[in-house]
Amino acid sequence: MAFVNPKTREVQIKIVYYGPGRGGKTTNLEYIYNKFNHRIKTDLVSLKTHGDRTLFFDFLPFDVGKILGYDVRVQLYTVPGQVKYDSTRKLVLRGVDGVVFVADCMAVVRRKNILSLKNLYENLSDYNKSIFKIPLVMQYNKIDLAEKGIPMLSPQILEKDLNAQLKAPSMVASALTGLNVIKTMKKIIMLTMPTVQGQLK
Repeated sequence: MAFVNPKTREVQIKIVYYGPGRGGKTTNLEYIYNKFNHRIKTDLVSLKTHGDRTLFFDFLPFDVGKILGYDVRVQLYTVPGQVKYDSTRKLVLRGVDGVVFVADCMAVVRRKNILSLKNLYENLSDYNKSIFKIPLVMQYNKIDLAEKGIPMLSPQILEKDLNAQLKAPSMVASALTGLNVIKTMKKIIMLTMPTVQGQLK
């Protein structure tokens, strides 16, 4: 649920990028930060392990305008993908308004994508949230690696594996080149807006 501050007339929307380790969640946020850094008043906080994987979260608030007289501030987070950090993933999901699930298009990661989505379902359930009801966008990342001859999962296979029941908006992307990174972010923000408007009425 979005955080509403009636005194400052500000509403904060929390969006979490979720998915398997090294799938491109942090790269998504880094691309967005570099693209919009002239509009962002805070630093991108990135805590990493020695293996250069996200250990806790990246935090990226920036303003997107007004709803019903309230200033809207979006906070973007990533979660660590590694299995051993499940408690941290769950913690970051607290109070989430929308989720971007960043799946890895590489064929070797197929099972990890499915397990990560199952983990998202379970962690949301612990907060009495349904993966079928929360605003959700599926991003199939690393599509650029196909040019290097790396075995890839087709969008059709990814849809069957991850999105057959959810039927969430989905798109292929490359967080490295920026393909559909901003489009993904705009889509999830747009999907969360009706919920926020409902809270303010």
